[in-house]
Parts: sequence; C-alpha cells; structure tokens
Amino acid sequence: MIILFLTRRFYPQIGGVEKHVLEISKRLVAKGHKVTVIAELEKNTNASDEHSTPGSATITGKVDGIDIFRIDPGKNNWFKKFRIWWQLWKLIRLIGASDVVHCHDIFFWYLPFRLIFPFKKVYTTFHGYEGNAIPTKKAILMHKLAETLSFGNICIGKFLEKWYGTKATYISYGAVDVSDKKSQNTIDRNLIVFLGRLEKETGIMEYLEAFNKLSKLKGNLALEVLGNGALMGKATEYARDNDLPVHFRGFTTDTAKYLERASFVFVSRYLGMLETMVSKKYVLAVYNNKIKEDYLRMTPFAKYISICADSNEVYNELKKWLSAGKQKDTKVSNAYNWVKTETWEKMTDLYLKLWKLS
Repeated sequence: MIILFLTRRFYPQIGGVEKHVLEISKRLVAKGHKVTVIAELEKNTNASDEHSTPGSATITGKVDGIDIFRIDPGKNNWFKKFRIWWQLWKLIRLIGASDVVHCHDIFFWYLPFRLIFPFKKVYTTFHGYEGNAIPTKKAILMHKLAETLSFGNICIGKFLEKWYGTKATYISYGAVDVSDKKSQNTIDRNLIVFLGRLEKETGIMEYLEAFNKLSKLKGNLALEVLGNGALMGKATEYARDNDLPVHFRGFTTDTAKYLERASFVFVSRYLGMLETMVSKKYVLAVYNNKIKEDYLRMTPFAKYISICADSNEVYNELKKWLSAGKQKDTKVSNAYNWVKTETWEKMTDLYLKLWKLS
C-alpha cells in the first residue's frame, strides 16, 4: 500500500509528533508499505522556540526507506494557507498515487484536495491542543471539520473528546521502544531531570521554583534541563540568580543517558511521560489550566504519577517521595507494567486497523 503522511514538522526535528510519525513510518516500511511524508521546510530552525538544529528541516529524499518532501510555507500570515495549498497542488501526483492520506493535526492542508479526491481515504491523528490556552470556538470547529471529513481518526488523549467534542475512532497516548530501557545500576537519588520545551504550558518555572525551595532544605540535589524554548532566558536567569545547581542541556536526542541516572523526572507531555515510565523513573507533572489538568488526569496512568497544580504542590510531592521507599517503588513498577505494552509496533498495528489494512 502507498501511504502519504501530512505533518507540519518531521525528522530530524525533535518533538513528540515528529518522533511519532517517524517511528510509525519506519515500521510501515518494514512491513512492505511505501511511505511518503510531506512536511514544512524551515530555513531558520535554530530559534530557541523550535525543536530543531540549524538546517535540520531542509532534509529531503529517502531516509530509512521513507520518501520526504518539503514545502515552503513562507511567512506565518493570513496568506500562508494559500501558499501551502499551492505547493501541495504541485505535489498532487503524490496525493493521487496514495492509497491512504493521513493528516497529523493539519487537516486544513488537505481541505481542497478532499473535494478533488472525494473517495480517497483520508484520516487524521489529533495530537494535542493549541498552545497554552483553552480551545477557541475556531479551534473546536476545525477539529469537528477534520473529524467529519475524515474516514476515521486517532485521538492522542481522551481529553480531546471532552474539550473538542471529537468522536474518537481510537484513543492512544503514544508509544515507546521497550528495548531502549537501559540498566538501572547508576541511579542518583538526588538527580532530577526536566524533559520538554521551556514554555509556560510545560511548567518550567514552577519546577524551578519548587527545586529552589527544596534545594534550601536538601543541598545536594541537581537538576538537568533537557529542552529549549521561549523561557530559556528567564529560566537560566532564575537559576543563576538563585545559585541553583541546574544544567541547561538544550534539545538532545540522547535523553536516555540522563533518564538512566535520574530518580525523578519533571515532564508533562505524553511521549516524555511514557519514555520516563519505561525507564522506571517517577513522573511529576504540573498543570496550569483546566485543559492541561484533564490532559493529565484523564489518562490510564494518572494513578502512577504525581499531578501538581503549582510549585508548592511539586515541592511537597518531591519532599514526600525523596523519603519514600516501597510506596514510590510500587508506583514506578506499576507504571512500567502499564507502559511496557504500549509499543511502537502496537501503535503501527492501530494505524493499520484504522485504515483496515491489517
């Protein structure tokens, strides 16, 4: 079968959707399917709010058996969608040749082609929500439009049904590679890792405030920050002003070597949480609005992690779990037992089931 994925960002850029599409694509290729990915070309990919390195979004051609095409959307303004549609029009042969078209959030890319190819099977994966805000009426409308015009969908998180009114064909929370789990012989009980973007929605400042308070109580703690983002300057300044033992590593593809040593992980996005659980580490996640709270609490693994509303709750949870023994270990073990079955192979089979190709 010939499968076409439409996604705004793709390998080698770093991020949840980017990894999701890559891992599914590699396994589909291994099963004998032809996979093509169309993603945006980003000429300036070294900005602090991007999951990428300079020039990384210019890669085209075949990677791991996946055919990659890039479109240049230009400036982020009202005309951007028309430039995207025009450039997709120039690649219409790829759409026409595909047995399945699958959109990752960006169904609007495909909107005019839904009319041109009314019987071609098109599907959507809804990966999350818009930034740090409660969904607008426009965002909800676009989700409903994508759901209605798709032949089926995968919702990454049950919260999408509540907040967008989306009727999910299937619900998932992502996947992990269990074979990536390393030996746990070098655990540092005083090491904490932050994993994710340095943005308001990921709670970086709340985590730093809790860490600052706890450092005054327990002086031998250390924090490794794996990520970048708009709050990098504010976060580094806060750590410097408070003389905190924090190391800012930026975006890194080798998170395993840090997770292997850590005892706790600050992370509040599904993929990062699943990767933390499969590494047998304890998850502390913070929310700052109602949708993010539901994002965390409406999961099958909510009872295995600490979910906090602010820095004080993070501090109290850390303080409690630093002295905890079997109770903490039991939660970590239960989290691992749940996540170890959520493999990329299982996720790939879910896509094939959605497309009725399995």
